Amino acid sequence: QVQLVESGGGLVQAGGSLRLSCAASGRTFNSNAWGWFRQAPGKEREFVSAITWRSATFYADSVKGRFSISRDNDKNRLYLQMNSLKPEDTAVYYCAARKSMAVVRDDRDYDFWGQGTQVTVSS
Repeated sequence: QVQLVESGGGLVQAGGSLRLSCAASGRTFNSNAWGWFRQAPGKEREFVSAITWRSATFYADSVKGRFSISRDNDKNRLYLQMNSLKPEDTAVYYCAARKSMAVVRDDRDYDFWGQGTQVTVSS
């Protein structure tokens, strides 16, 4: 049974930083694309960042230059370093993995999901 578990969320002041982690179990994702998505209250889930199996990275315009995605294939883990956080970054953050190697931005194309971790940025 595949399981993705996020951690590292919390409450931070604007301008601060957080590092999210996602631990996978049940199968390895060394050859798969991973992604981070987020959902704010009253809004649809949106793409944040994704990484290919070769560690090519992709970002939403709203987080480019502030967030950094990375992966550790040995540990079967995904990370999201979030710097210069803004109140509008407040959301539940989800990690997701695809059975495919290709990165996409549509959450409907991801096969495995974590339960989410809350990130709250105060002004």
